[in-house]
Amino acid sequence: MKKVAIVGVGPTGIYTFHALVERGEPLAVQLYEQAEEAGVGMPYNSDNNAAHMLANIASIEIPPIYISYLTWLQNQNDDYLAQFGIERASLHERQFLPRVILGDYYRDRFLAIVDKARGSGFEVSVNESSEVTDLRANPEGVTLWINHAQKPVEVDFAVIATGHLWPENDGSPREFFPSPWTGLMDAQINACRVGILGTSLSAIDAAVAVVSQHGAFTTGSDNTLHFTCKPGRQNLKLTLMSRTGVLPEADFYCPLPYEPLNIATGQAIEHIIAQGQHGLLERIFQLIVKQLQNAAPQWSQQVALETLTADTFSGVYFADRIQHDPFDWAKRNLLEVERNKREQRTITWRYTLLRLHEVIEQVVPHLDDSDKERFKRGLGRVFIDNYAAIPSESIRRLLALHDAGLIKILALGSDYQRQNEQDITVICHHNQRSEFDVFIDARGQRALKSKDIPFPTLRSQLLACGDEIPDVGDDYTLQAPENACGRIAFGGLPWLMHDRPFIQGLVVSAEIGAAMANALTQGAVRRRRKLWNCDDID
Repeated sequence: MKKVAIVGVGPTGIYTFHALVERGEPLAVQLYEQAEEAGVGMPYNSDNNAAHMLANIASIEIPPIYISYLTWLQNQNDDYLAQFGIERASLHERQFLPRVILGDYYRDRFLAIVDKARGSGFEVSVNESSEVTDLRANPEGVTLWINHAQKPVEVDFAVIATGHLWPENDGSPREFFPSPWTGLMDAQINACRVGILGTSLSAIDAAVAVVSQHGAFTTGSDNTLHFTCKPGRQNLKLTLMSRTGVLPEADFYCPLPYEPLNIATGQAIEHIIAQGQHGLLERIFQLIVKQLQNAAPQWSQQVALETLTADTFSGVYFADRIQHDPFDWAKRNLLEVERNKREQRTITWRYTLLRLHEVIEQVVPHLDDSDKERFKRGLGRVFIDNYAAIPSESIRRLLALHDAGLIKILALGSDYQRQNEQDITVICHHNQRSEFDVFIDARGQRALKSKDIPFPTLRSQLLACGDEIPDVGDDYTLQAPENACGRIAFGGLPWLMHDRPFIQGLVVSAEIGAAMANALTQGAVRRRRKLWNCDDID
């Protein structure tokens, strides 16, 4: 029986395990999770999330594991729902709910997969509180070291599904948090000047995590959300900041699953790529223009789309937000989005951009370095903003904090500087100086390189090949070193972001999991691009 190790039992690891079991070939599967409970995932566990922190994905979009998220919720008892303030009658497939509930769903579904696997002849070993501290590709398989143990584990195939990677939390009190997931949930934050770098959902969640220590949100008779501070907390002041100072849109209504595009099709994308690297970004942008003109002609004419380029499009896209006070703009956007949801009205240009981001992502690996940077500064920002729209409730909370006089937004520009001075963090921007007693970097996951891989031996093997970034096939199997080919599937999201800048979310986790399971059962697939040459390394 073939031995398989799955390193990391969050969503990507769970969907990989699920796909293996559904394929039916009995395997000896060893699952390693460094947290105390396998199957929850860092983004959804109670250690890193409070009950008020919302997931920005609803049941209608979540790939089901035997049953949908909504069905699972409907199967829960009243006491479980009540602890989150959820009324059973209010449950629906487009509802945004606390992240920790989603963690409970995945834990339950993971256990269901374990039961089915064992009943289908699989040998399953669930290893919790078990960190894979090193990993090595061998000519005949893969060696893993668990919790620094001297005796290693030998398997035929390894799946790396470690998900997000944040800086380590040493547990000591401090005034700087390199991410919201490095001890913020357990820290006691005084009523002071709090700076939060970022204006996305992660930044808003960080703000809510801080203010929840100093007051509470309440809903008025007019259904308006309010925030009231506890007495003596008047020194609490929060600042969200980013280069542009724009806030994300509230999640908008659209048909799901996605309706197919009629111009920017997969075939059209492949044809444009086949024409070569020179001028590729311009050709792709022209395809985007044609698709938008076809789907949303009035909006295209309104923004003079035919006059724009891949470099100027983002400026027009964000212009309305930049020209208005961010909180005034957020109020207007929230009213529009909620009205459209009630009327089930789709804004075609928004929906078209949402569908475009997945097909356009296929082009990114084929861009030259200059065009990749242009894409990152321009079109990439547009697509990320569009698909990363956030729950309406998160916007309401932000507006409630603003109405209470607790929060403001800074547009830093591109040349700001951050420095530490004694016990404060200082941001210098536009010849101004902003001081913060507590500072939280909430910009989200950054793309990582081979030098950041947490397995020393595999890291050395990759770096010795000259691979600054792990080279993976279309099924996520490592292409080098030779020993790793067909033996290691690399689904660590931070390392895949270079070629796939939009590789986030549960739908992607399911797709990656299915591809990695297929690599094990059907054989690895070579990627359709030039690979580094590398001598075998032991």
